[in-house]
Amino acid sequence: MTDSYYEHLFGVKDKVVLVTGGTRGIGYMIAEGFVRCGATVYIASRKPEACQEAEQALSKHGNCIAIPSDISDVTGCEKLANEIKNREAKLDVLINNAGVTWSEDIDRFSEKAWDKIVDLDGKSPFFLTQKLLPLLDAAASQASRAIVINVSSVNGIRPSGLRNYSYAFAKAGLQQLSVQMAQDLNERNINVNVIAPGPFKSKMTAPLYADEKVEAEVMQGFTMGRWGATEDAAGLAIFLSSKAGSFLTGLIVPCDGGSTAIG
Repeated sequence: MTDSYYEHLFGVKDKVVLVTGGTRGIGYMIAEGFVRCGATVYIASRKPEACQEAEQALSKHGNCIAIPSDISDVTGCEKLANEIKNREAKLDVLINNAGVTWSEDIDRFSEKAWDKIVDLDGKSPFFLTQKLLPLLDAAASQASRAIVINVSSVNGIRPSGLRNYSYAFAKAGLQQLSVQMAQDLNERNINVNVIAPGPFKSKMTAPLYADEKVEAEVMQGFTMGRWGATEDAAGLAIFLSSKAGSFLTGLIVPCDGGSTAIG
């Protein structure tokens, strides 16, 4: 396979990409992959200091611009979309990754815990995509489709022991929403797919590797016996955003080392 054909199949060079929640965890992994592969990558996160740190680190590998944004409501989604519109004429790839979780016993689980998670994890991906449709349309053609990737979770596929009720609800809903969006945006040459990550190190999963003993116990339940790596998250997102993945839409892809299938 020649380098030129490899780039034709898997290349994302010069694409414009937005990754929400891109300053840490899986979002950072995905952003790093696109940056290293030559894309212009915008990352968005609520904390300005986290944005600055991530931008500085990722800019060592390529072109990365951080935009502090709170997209927990529609006003915030519109504000971020306008920031991108002021800087770019098109958006090739949108990664809706921003999310939070909340675990609590069922007897004490609160409305606050429900609404906070459902708003960010379930509602915001829809409205941010809606506000960015003009830029996605500008990038989309039959030969080169625009891409939306919604980051869900294996908890949206099957339950865990974490008692994260609103998180599981939001992520499962996001998966069905994504299939609906894929259907409705197909004629506009926009693909919509879902990545459902499993065991990756992040702030959400930090208690699972708090110390070596806890991590060793947790690791026994991992089908492949390891945490997900940057290449696992970034590689799947880049594949779905490249020519190689352009014939795929409406899919929910577990990125979990086989845990939902054979674990």
